[in-house]
Parts: sequence; C-alpha cells; structure tokens
Amino acid sequence: MVKFKGHKDIAAPAKFRSEELSQGLRIRHLTMMGLGSAIGAGLFLGTGVGIRTAGPAIIIAYAITGAITVLIMQMLGEMVAARPSSGSFSDYADQAFGRWAGFAVGWLYWFMMVMIMGAEMTGAAAIMGTWFGVEPWVPALVSVSILAIVNLVSVRGFGEFEFWFAFIKVAIIIFFLAVGTLLILGLLPGHRFIGTENFLGNGFMPNGISGVAAGLLAVAFAFGGIEMVTIAAAESEDPQRSIHTAVKSIIWRIGIFYIGSVLVIAFLLPYDLIRGANSAADSPFTMVLEMAGIPAVTGLMEVIIVLALLSAFNAQLYGSSRLCYSLARQHNAPAIFRQVNHRAVPFAAVVLSVIMAFTSVLLQWWNPAGLLDFLLSSIGGCLVVIWISIISSHLKLHPQLVASGELTKVRMRGYPWLPIGTLIAVFGIVILMLADPNARFQVFSVAVLISTLLIITAITMSFTRREGHVSTMLTVHDHSETTDK
Repeated sequence: MVKFKGHKDIAAPAKFRSEELSQGLRIRHLTMMGLGSAIGAGLFLGTGVGIRTAGPAIIIAYAITGAITVLIMQMLGEMVAARPSSGSFSDYADQAFGRWAGFAVGWLYWFMMVMIMGAEMTGAAAIMGTWFGVEPWVPALVSVSILAIVNLVSVRGFGEFEFWFAFIKVAIIIFFLAVGTLLILGLLPGHRFIGTENFLGNGFMPNGISGVAAGLLAVAFAFGGIEMVTIAAAESEDPQRSIHTAVKSIIWRIGIFYIGSVLVIAFLLPYDLIRGANSAADSPFTMVLEMAGIPAVTGLMEVIIVLALLSAFNAQLYGSSRLCYSLARQHNAPAIFRQVNHRAVPFAAVVLSVIMAFTSVLLQWWNPAGLLDFLLSSIGGCLVVIWISIISSHLKLHPQLVASGELTKVRMRGYPWLPIGTLIAVFGIVILMLADPNARFQVFSVAVLISTLLIITAITMSFTRREGHVSTMLTVHDHSETTDK
C-alpha cells in the first residue's frame, strides 16, 4: 500500500484491499470515452445557439473555453499520472484540503452525473418511442437494462461498447466536415463556390463584444465530460502512459470537431437561419446535409442523436459507479460500495447508479413544479466548482509531488502562474453567469447544493469522530481489563 507524503492514508481497510478494480482499459478506450463524453447531443442540437448569439466570432469563445479545458486537463493529468485513482479530482481534493473537500467534490460530481444520465435517457427514449410507437418508458427500461449489463460484465466490455458508440459519432462528424468543405468549395454537382457571403454577411461579430461574452457563456461547458478519462485511467493497463496519450489526442480532436463544425455551419447557412434546435429536423447539421442531397437525413440525424445520448449515458453510468466506489474507499460512502465482484467490477456501486438513473428519468417525467428546473440548472455550476477544485488541488499538491519525486513526464508547465491564470479565467466565467439573468440561477442552485453537501459532510465527520472515539475507549477498556487479570 502506498502512503503519499503530506496527506493521510485513505486506502481501504485490510479486508477490502484485495478488492481492487481491474486494469482492462486500453488507450483507445480512454480516448473514445473522452470523445464520447464531450461530444453529445448538445453538439448536434445546440451549436446553432452559440452562432446565433455571437456570429462567426463564436470561434473566439470556443478557443477561450478550449484553452481553459486544456490547462485544467493538464493539471488533472499531472496528478492522475503521479497518483492514479478512480476518485480522480475527489481524491485529490481530499489529499489537498482534507476529507470535507473530497466528500463534497465527489458527491457533487456524482449528483451531476446522475442528473445528466436522467436527461440523456429521457431524450433518447422520447425519440425511440416515436420510432416504435410505444411509451418512452419502454425503450428507457430496455436501454438502461442493456447498458447496466454491459457495465456489470467487465470493464473491458464497457470499454469496447463505448469505443464503438463514440466511433460512430466521430465518423459522422468527420463525414459532415468533409461534405461541408466540398459544399463550401463548390465541388459537389449542382453547387457553386460560396466563399464568405454567409460567414461575413452580417459581420464577423454582429452583436459586438457583448455577443461574444454571451456566446462564451453559451459554450462554456461544451468540453465538459473530458474529465471522465481521468476516472477511467485507474483501470487502464498503464495509467501514466494512457492518461498522457489520451488527454493530448482528445483535446485536439474535440477542438477540430467543434470549431470545424461551427465553421462549416457559419459558412453554409445564412445567419438568419441559424438557431438552436429541439429536434433533429431543426438541427443545423441536418440543414447542411440536406443541402448536399443526403437521403433520409432527418432520420439519420435522429439515429446519431440517440447514439450520442446513449453513449454519454453509458460513460456517465461508468463514471458515477467508479466515483461511488472511490468515495467508499475514502470512507465517504457505505463500505458495500467498495466491494467488487469476481470480474473486478464494483457491483453495488453500478447497481446504485442504475437505480439513481431510473429515479432521475422518472423525476423528469413526473416533473414536479420548480424542482427539475432547479436540479438541471445546477449542472453547469457543478462543473465550474469541479474546475475550481482541480486547479486549487493542483496548486496545493504540485509542490508535494515535486518534493516526493512522484512527478512524471505528464506535467503542467508554468507553475504557479498558468494555474493561477486559469483560476482567474474560471472566475471570469462565474462573473458572466452572475451578470446573465438566465445563468444566475445556476450559481444559486449550485450554491444551495454545496451548502447542503457541506452540512452533510459536517454531520458525517462528526458521527465518524464519535464512532472512532467510542471504539478507542472500548479498546482502552479491554486492554485495562486484560492488564488487571
């Protein structure tokens, strides 16, 4: 058992030490998992929102958020390579600031994943229900059951499933970029060279700096989900090499896919036609492919959107179960969740995530007044808190890693100025959220959630301390009786 210098030993008790996760994931699994988590239905349905808000200048917003994500992932990658953990940023918050931080950050991210799972499955089930003429709960039940089995069988099976899920999405995006480029250049039959008549028709920045600021907020969380790779790294064959390769490849690929898609849409569609979409038929991706004469394009996009939702659900199911397992290892969740089956899968943690996924789906269909809006609106705020915890943990742990010689070739350059600059940029996003009436509620929602978690943390830690005190007193008493005898 390794004890890290500068923080308490958080390994599991002896009777659980043999209950370790497997190392069945490969680099290609991690890479596709990161792509699958970050490329969801939001890319296909929500890209138009940012373009409508900021015009072609939305590329600046993507570049800024992409740079922030790159820096955060480099910080996280440094810590993961040095100290692989299925708890990832929750574990590092624990090491840096104590159990209260690990508890709050871990359960906050777990809650966020559960809510995202519910939203994703609700969207996918609604589309599939129309395909087969059944109530949405039927495809939801079937889909969750299949993905639960995939996650329970083995981590290698999950990795393969997620690899092909994400591969299909990536193939479609590459196809879209290729077709879009041919349309722009006028190389398809019946099409002329378009040039910049749409791209600059209303100016590069039609709504000025304020439009770019609003656009920045609209795309701030577009790259959210990449951090899932660091949770999975603990189950890879070579965590240090895996995280180094996966993070680098994921970042540049996602950058190309997002910015490339924005460029194609902005070049081909008049500004007045670009907007957010609630269905595949309204998606700017569908409009572009229709221009190229692709048959049954609406149906094709529906299939892609469903696959994107199911892929993201699958990744979130995996991530939430591993995070629950890690929280149990830190004694921040019941001990049953740190036990694994004969395939080295945390069975109880996966079952809990499946139950909570069903609960989240039912909550969205029940939709009690105000509650669902409150919970879903907190998701963006949760991600900001996770980012802040990653940066803060890195600022605290980096000197320890250097002093103990744990630092690997995977490292964040420019310490401490780049991490501090990244932290300032993230707080800039918070200021934008507070200035925007629609986003302000996100800050309020996540503040309530964090306050609740901190109260639960205080109660839990107080109970644990009392339990430990009683145990110590009993041990002393038993020792005293033995001595008297």
